[in-house]
Amino acid sequence: MDDVAFQRGRAIAQSLEKSPPEGLREYISGYTTVLLIFGDPTVKHQEWDIDAAVKQLEQATRGKNEVADLKEIPTTYDGTDLKRVAEHNSLSTDEVIQIHSGTIYKVYMLGFAPGFPYLGGLDSRLHTPRLEQPRTKVPAGSVAIGGEHTGIYSIPNPGGWNLIGRTEVDLFDLERGDNQEAFYLRPGDQVKFVPR
Repeated sequence: MDDVAFQRGRAIAQSLEKSPPEGLREYISGYTTVLLIFGDPTVKHQEWDIDAAVKQLEQATRGKNEVADLKEIPTTYDGTDLKRVAEHNSLSTDEVIQIHSGTIYKVYMLGFAPGFPYLGGLDSRLHTPRLEQPRTKVPAGSVAIGGEHTGIYSIPNPGGWNLIGRTEVDLFDLERGDNQEAFYLRPGDQVKFVPR
């Protein structure tokens, strides 16, 4: 994971939050990219100098370290694929749990489904390929490993990641609000899984 590119993408997103260009309808942050969606394409919009906005934000925040929120996620490690992950990596299931819960992860992006966090920092001893045949339905709250990442299914939907546990934390809830409030996690947050 390119942390420098991630930080630049976060700086762009923060700049958009503080001072969006005219006509911006929505923006979506990726790992190292930001997608800008403007309104009516027939209306001329002001030019927006991304580099100038990022430089301005970097100057304003130079020397200030953004303090990331640490969210603890109570997790029951009883997933369908826990044994598969252990066998693939020549570990016991207890070792998988210890390694997975012994790391602090960073939310690099939300995607795939509303509120689904792509968490970077997975110990290489747990890297496990996705399933060859994805499941048609994965329950919300499923804690999973897919390749070099770990994540949490935010809503019930299809998926091919290895299910190692589950949590009761509601990652996406429109009743909390219709915008950012609906998401429990945000890019830049830190996550720690706590076995229960």
